[in-house]
Formats: sequence, structure tokens, C-alpha cells
Amino acid sequence: MSFKSKGDQSTRSFVSKKWTFLLCLGCFCAGMLFTNRMGTVPESKGITRTTAVEAEKLKLISEGCNLKAKEEKQVTKGIIGEVFKTHHAIQTLDKTISNLEMELAAARAAQESLLSGSPLSTDVNRAESSRKRKYVMVIGINTAFSSRKRRDSIRTTWMPQGEKRKKLEDEKGIIVRFVIGHSATTGGILDRSIEAENKKHGDFLRLDHVEGYLELSAKTKIYFATAVALWDADFYVKVDDDVHVNIATLGETLVRHRKKPRVYIGCMKSGPVLSQKGVRYHEPEHWKFGEAGNKYFRHATGQLYAISKDLATYISINQHVLHKYANEDVSLGSWFIGLDLEHIDDRRLCCGTPPDCEWKAQAGNICVASFDWSCSGICRSADRIKEVHRRCGEGENALWSATF
Repeated sequence: MSFKSKGDQSTRSFVSKKWTFLLCLGCFCAGMLFTNRMGTVPESKGITRTTAVEAEKLKLISEGCNLKAKEEKQVTKGIIGEVFKTHHAIQTLDKTISNLEMELAAARAAQESLLSGSPLSTDVNRAESSRKRKYVMVIGINTAFSSRKRRDSIRTTWMPQGEKRKKLEDEKGIIVRFVIGHSATTGGILDRSIEAENKKHGDFLRLDHVEGYLELSAKTKIYFATAVALWDADFYVKVDDDVHVNIATLGETLVRHRKKPRVYIGCMKSGPVLSQKGVRYHEPEHWKFGEAGNKYFRHATGQLYAISKDLATYISINQHVLHKYANEDVSLGSWFIGLDLEHIDDRRLCCGTPPDCEWKAQAGNICVASFDWSCSGICRSADRIKEVHRRCGEGENALWSATF
């Protein structure tokens, strides 16, 4: 009895432990499953909500960035606009200052001429009406008292006379004058002969200057100062009286550079500095150019060159402090050293006489100016310039049909 009861109790205990283990294992698995499902769903929803919020935030940030970029772009455009306006204002102010300087130079020249009683005063009286209009160029033909035949040869070839010269000024805006000062004896026979010639032709520009070969640098300064005071032009040209010129071709050449503020146009060269006394073109101040055998700085040859209005005004304003070297073309080049300008080397301004200029004309490349290098002008120009004009001239119709 007792043994059986004990066996039955052990069996129940064993079964009870087995089922208890199984039940615990089942509960554990059920708990794990329940925990995964219950934990996953809230976590997923949380992530979804978090992603949506972050996306909204990113959208707002993106819109803010785009708005900021637009604002910065508008600000940049505004800054560029202000810079452009400022640049335009500076250019306008610079042009105004340049015009005021020119007016000052004109007034100074007029005052000095009136005080000195020079022949220039009659030209100044005409300047008021002349300055009301704009000219393309002023051509000053450098001449001397002894060059009457040269002047007459130019009058019969490339320089219009009488009503045609007036038409050239009125319709084409081109002034052409022989440029000369006065003799050491003011009012002497030389001056009276020029006055008589001017009365006949009316094509002189008289300067307050004493004539002399060694004074060409001074004459050049006074010419540009006087010309810019009398006529408001785009360009001012200096040419010697033994050079043949095609006026229309010269005008067409210059107006290509009209929009440039400061231009110096000619056949640029750099010749040797001659230190030996007694030779032609001797340079007394040769030591300023370095060691013996050195060359000059680049400058335009003196037979013909042109400068823009700003440079002519610069010479007029500073003429009292600009240094004069022995050779006027060197002097002019030295006045422009250090200035912000453009040197334009155009070989059509220094063609040779026939057959050189004739071949070029036949090829359609008409020369602006022709002369002989060996003579620094046309050799025996009074006798030969008509032949040069016949073979190398552009033709009269070219001048009247040209537009500048």
C-alpha cells in the first residue's frame, strides 16, 4: 500500500515537471512572438512619422535655401547694376573733366594770344563759331618762310582751294592749314610776305612762335596747343610740306581708331642716337639715352603723324613743362612716355614715291602719305609732287564720296 502510493506520487510528480517545462517553453515562445510583433509595429510607425517630419523639415530647408539663393542672385544682380552705373558715371566724369581741360586750354591760348598781340588773335575770334561743331581732323602742314614753291605745289595737287576747301570743312569736317610762326623781326618782310599770301589763299594758321629749324619741337607743341584751342576735332595731324597726302584715305584710316581714347598713329621707328657733333640729327642730350650706340624709344617718324584729341589737350595743358629734344619727332614721342595710350604703327603713312606707292595703289592698297626716305620728304618736291599725285593720288571723287 505504502509502496504503491509512493510510486503513484512519483509518477505524478514526473508528469507534472514535464508538462511544467513544456508549458514554460511554450509561454516563452509565445512571449517572444508577442514581444516581436508588438515591438515592431510601434517602431515602424515611429520611423514613418519621424521620416515624414524630417522630409517636411528638409522641404522647408530646401525652400529656404532656394529663397536665399534667389535673394542672393537678386542682390548680385543689384551689385552688378550698381557697378555698371558707377563705371558709366566715372567715364562720364572723365569725359567731362577732359572737356573742361580742353576749354581751359582754349581759354589760356586765347588769353595769351590777345595779350601778346600775335596774329593768332584773329583766328581765336573765329574759334567761337568753329568750336560749336565737331571736326574729324585738323591737318597742319609744317612750312617755312622759304617754302613758297612747296606750298603752291600742294595747293595744285592734294589740298583743295577756295570754295572746295570751305566745302571740305563744312561737309567733311576736315581742316587743312599751313602752319607757320613769325620771324625774329616781327612785322618784317618775311611776315609781310606771309600775310600777303594768306590774304590771297586764306589757308594759314599763324602761331605765336619764332621760326627756326632748331625750334621745331617748340613749334610742334604750340601747333597742337593752338589747334586744339581753335577746333574741336577727333584727331590732329602734323605733316611736312614736302609730303604727298591722300586726304580721304587718311580720314578713313584715322576714324577706325575713333573710339579709342588716346592714340598715337604713324610709322613707328627707333633710330640711333647720334652723339657726333656736326652730323644731321645730332642729339646734344645723347647721354640721357644711355651708352653710345643706343637707340631712341619707339616713336613716329616726323613726316606725318596723328594724335587723338586727349593727347593734343594733354600737350596744350602741359606745354610749359614738356622737354624739347633736338628732333621734334623724338620730342613728341618723349612727351607720351608714361602715358596710358596706344601706339599704332601703320606703314601706309610712309610709302615711297613711285613706283612704290603706284604699285600699292594698283593693288587696291592706296597709301596715306608718300615721300622719299633719302630726302626725309619728296626729293625736289616742288617739281615732283605733281607726278607723285598723278600716279599715286586717290582721285578727287574719293574725297567727296568718303564718309567719316
